[in-house]
Amino acid sequence: MALKVAIVGLPNVGKSTLFNALTQTAAAQAANYPFCTIEPNVGDVAVPEPRLEALAGIAGSKEIIPARINFVDVAGLVKGASKGEGLGNQFLANIRDCDAVAFVARCFIDTDITHVEGRIDPLSDLDIIETELMLADLESLEKRLPNVEKKAKTGGDKEAGETLRLIRIALEQLNAGRPARAAVISKDDEKAWHMLQLLTALPALYVCNVEEASADKGNDLSALVVERAVKDKAKAVIISAQIESEIALLDPAERAEFLETLGLTEPGLNRLIREAYSLLGLQSYFTVGPKETRAWTINVGATAPQAAGVIHNDFEKGFIRAETIAYDDFVRLKGEAGAKEAGKMRQEGKEYVVQDGDVMHFRFNV
Repeated sequence: MALKVAIVGLPNVGKSTLFNALTQTAAAQAANYPFCTIEPNVGDVAVPEPRLEALAGIAGSKEIIPARINFVDVAGLVKGASKGEGLGNQFLANIRDCDAVAFVARCFIDTDITHVEGRIDPLSDLDIIETELMLADLESLEKRLPNVEKKAKTGGDKEAGETLRLIRIALEQLNAGRPARAAVISKDDEKAWHMLQLLTALPALYVCNVEEASADKGNDLSALVVERAVKDKAKAVIISAQIESEIALLDPAERAEFLETLGLTEPGLNRLIREAYSLLGLQSYFTVGPKETRAWTINVGATAPQAAGVIHNDFEKGFIRAETIAYDDFVRLKGEAGAKEAGKMRQEGKEYVVQDGDVMHFRFNV
């Protein structure tokens, strides 16, 4: 399961600097002028998972394979992007196939770095971005509406009728100045709702980009954004993109020492990725052996057959049972043999709901 997160914001808020840190490359040109990122840069990075090291050490695994997360660095949006201002239409289209949106808000003051609006106001920045996304959604839905209405009315098309109902729900929110994610959608409607491809229906994460001195606790500007996130039922994380780009270039020993001087226990990027996982209701389970120890990403609430299907469709189709050990038991009892001897290896069936950190081995027959 590949999680894809769009990094969006106004020009010069630190999007590309953050992306560079995430991918530990200089793939995105972080320059002090608008539209320095013309094509969306896509970075595939490992999800930080310290439990993998412990599992691999016990099993003597030759290789560790973490879960992956994709970040898309979308070029800076400006007021009027939904009408094509700047490079708006192109940029908005790059967000549609993502699973979530990380809104980068500039929460630092630096007179050497220009701001496209001529002032530092992160809440206003968020309003501009959200408004442009809402306007783009409105335009998309209003274009579709006549055709869907016609099909629902004249053809007796049940699917069109359901789509029309969801379009009207979305339009009600958007016309009231609220993002589509504010709508309450039933579980049965989730798939059809997703098919509308609404930018403002995507889960939102607010990234407060602060200066170095505020990397540990944030500042007055980031506090406003965190408060806004609570109101919007979004997630928020405080991070210094500039610091993260420096940390990314250090070796592990230097990194730990540098973090300690900043009052941090881990890079802010780790928090960012964990918040993205939490935002989408994701968790990890593990497969462990002498060849490799690997993390697999699944939805919270996934059953054992669904978890098996992440590895291969045949595993889900022919699922028989899952030999399961909780992570803590695996580590405490020094591996599979110890867990089995202590009665901590469980035989789980099709109804078992996988827990975060489960170590699993699937039995199947195709």
